[in-house]
Amino acid sequence: MAEGSIHKTCTCRDADGKKLGKRCPHLRRAGGAWSSHHGKWGYQLELPRRVDGSRRSPLRRYTFDSRDDAVKDRGQAIALLTLAGDDTALATEIADLLKKVKAGDPMPDRDTIAKRVNTGLPASVDMTLGEYLRQWLESRRTIEPSTKRIYASHIQNHLIPHLGTVPLVKLRVEHISAMFTAITDNNTAIEIARQSGDPQIRATVRGARTTGPSTMQRIRATLRKALNDAMARSNNRLIDFNPAKHVELPSAKQPKPRVWTDRAVTQWRETGTKPSPVMVWTPQQAGAFLDYAQDHDIALYPVFVGIMHRGMRRGEALGLRDSTVDLDAALVTVDLQRTTVGYEAVDKKVKSEAGNRTFALDSFTAAAWRAYLARRARWQLASGGSWPDTGWFFVQPDGEKWHPDTVSKRFDSLVRDAGLPPVRLHDLRHCAATYLKASGADLTDVKELLGHSTITITSNIYTSVIVELQVERDKAEAAAALVPRRRRTQAA
Repeated sequence: MAEGSIHKTCTCRDADGKKLGKRCPHLRRAGGAWSSHHGKWGYQLELPRRVDGSRRSPLRRYTFDSRDDAVKDRGQAIALLTLAGDDTALATEIADLLKKVKAGDPMPDRDTIAKRVNTGLPASVDMTLGEYLRQWLESRRTIEPSTKRIYASHIQNHLIPHLGTVPLVKLRVEHISAMFTAITDNNTAIEIARQSGDPQIRATVRGARTTGPSTMQRIRATLRKALNDAMARSNNRLIDFNPAKHVELPSAKQPKPRVWTDRAVTQWRETGTKPSPVMVWTPQQAGAFLDYAQDHDIALYPVFVGIMHRGMRRGEALGLRDSTVDLDAALVTVDLQRTTVGYEAVDKKVKSEAGNRTFALDSFTAAAWRAYLARRARWQLASGGSWPDTGWFFVQPDGEKWHPDTVSKRFDSLVRDAGLPPVRLHDLRHCAATYLKASGADLTDVKELLGHSTITITSNIYTSVIVELQVERDKAEAAAALVPRRRRTQAA
């Protein structure tokens, strides 16, 4: 690459009004040395040809007080041009960038342009946060699909709409705080519209969802992780400061489970509102549900029994295999879960070591599961050679695995048809913990059964609901003894 030429010039004009430039006699002293008081130093540098092969005018910059300043600026221009290597398209981009630099403005930072080039972005503009987040998400190839889906939701629904056009290197705490202020203001507007006496105004927010404190914490966590990765690149550090670490948000408190007392049920029937997003049935309500499920959905009844009495997550119950259920010893090992990514059902290991656990079965659950195995054998016999050998414990009557969303939808239908106050399928897990503690077990027992990582989590979630339930019984063979059932012979 040509080094270009360094020289001095001025703006003096001759008698005809033409600029003298390098020809001005005042640029040099009588002895031939450069004058220190007249003219400016500058340089001329040839630039790569355009994509169509045509020549472009040289880069000329004449704004420097010293020769050293001109040499330094020329060196920066050459360093930028060398980034292109043999890539003619990139060389053209960088040449265009150099031509846009105004007289007196500094050259673009070479490292900043190199970072853009190395990440596949155009050289001529600053990388925006939106551009970086899309590339960052695409590069996350080793994370769980469900985690990537959450990242994508935060990026597309919140981070890009609010912050996507902000240059990555210019992102500040104030930008992020403004985003969360806007989200909070939108929440307020939705709630005001919902309470309006005008049905047309209420209709404008039908289906609209507010963004709660927990979700805002997770949005910030996604941004913080993405920016941490931008700082951690060993050869291509994009930023030197992570503003997401310094944004203050209200603490995200887990909603406390509440019990469907008679008063709460009456209020729900009158107003349609629940005391808490997380509700727990009384033992009588739980028993009524299991009786109804046994009569109306015998295929899923044993799944609901296991979740109700042993506190398994939906995915953990559906992830049991014949090899992990020992009814003779009344022991169950949880090590896999069947969950969803989008709507696709996937099987994967449980999230943590605490979740990977073995626990004892109560006699109620063991009896229901034995009856289920006898029923499953009849299904298999009726299917003949078409029965799939999945090895999974809970399967549909045709032998195929259950889709987790199907189980939840059928649970919701049963609750509605039984006329019971609403709870989520996951709330049966809360029921199991509450009944276990009320039956005399300590919090350590509850922690181990549920697979919590710390006892603090168990205590924070369940202490209040246990007090509210106000059930005092001696520690029984199992917490399931709290759930009253009709006297009936277990159907095989």
